[in-house]
Amino acid sequence: MFDVLVYLYETYWRPDACPDHAQLTRKLTAVGFETDEIQEALSWLDGLASAGESLEQAAEAQGPLSVRVYMPHEIEHLGETSVGFIRFLENAGVLPAPMREMVIDRAMAIPGSPMDLEDLKIIVLMVFWSVGEEPDALILDELFVAPEDRLIH
Repeated sequence: MFDVLVYLYETYWRPDACPDHAQLTRKLTAVGFETDEIQEALSWLDGLASAGESLEQAAEAQGPLSVRVYMPHEIEHLGETSVGFIRFLENAGVLPAPMREMVIDRAMAIPGSPMDLEDLKIIVLMVFWSVGEEPDALILDELFVAPEDRLIH
């Protein structure tokens, strides 16, 4: 599923640039993705769209001094590394509370735990994509470049 999501991110600059599900399924099949993987990704994207619709409501409900307390089942599912990464993005000022909630919602929709950090990074990228925002260069570097491949200046 994550390969399909990355392909969509790289191919379509916004979610509304994607064709309807039927045409998109045909295109993804032609590229070589499996039907199950395509359906899983499209279902996940539908959930992302639903979460995005409630973005404004969540923004109004969150105050500037609000604190996110993770439930035990969220920590278990996400894993401490992923929770730490989400907190890093928040503290860096690049992941506002409503988008954080979208990330957590979509991560919780993925089976298996704890969540792989690389999969969480794709989810973060897809949340930015879904709201039509481009993460700044430093965040893109954090999302795509492996720590051992970074050059220290």
